[in-house]
Amino acid sequence: MDKNKLPGSAGEHMMQEKFNTQDKAEDFYNRQMLDYIAPHMKEFISKQEMVFLATSDKNGECDSSFRSGEAGFVIVLDEKHIIYPDFKGNGVLASLGNISENPHIGMLFIDFFENKVGLHVNGKAKQLNEEEVLSFIDKIKSNVKLPTLKQKVSFWTLVFVEEAYIHCSRNIPILKKNEDNSEDEKSRPIDFFKLL
Repeated sequence: MDKNKLPGSAGEHMMQEKFNTQDKAEDFYNRQMLDYIAPHMKEFISKQEMVFLATSDKNGECDSSFRSGEAGFVIVLDEKHIIYPDFKGNGVLASLGNISENPHIGMLFIDFFENKVGLHVNGKAKQLNEEEVLSFIDKIKSNVKLPTLKQKVSFWTLVFVEEAYIHCSRNIPILKKNEDNSEDEKSRPIDFFKLL
């Protein structure tokens, strides 16, 4: 296959040549990489309580972040659109700041508890308020309803899906959820790293 027509970056293809993994990579692209959210991916996302985000500013300087919420806090509107809520945080707004300069976003969902599998979703993002989200849902004729969440939503991030593919489970550890809610009552250290 013409490598100019393959998904992925030029650097990716260069490394595949260097390490002689072109055939393996091409097989992965052809069988595992989609430009939409498949039904089983939607079901997987609906069960997740966390997602890792990757963004970068206009100069390509990267930042990674973490979002969590009740299962299904990340919502698949249709096969090409995902939204997630942003809750009140430290006020830095690093991810949102990057998205305002450079809309590219990488999302990594990992099931640490049952299946040891991950899902990458890459695309372009934009920030919306609730009224804009409801208008967008109506525009694309999605039958999704926004859930009532325990935490107050500051704003929503809409992701236009460009790639969706599995993450190898080989090195994903199995973790055990703490069913004891006493951790929720624990105060969090404000200065954990002793910077103040």
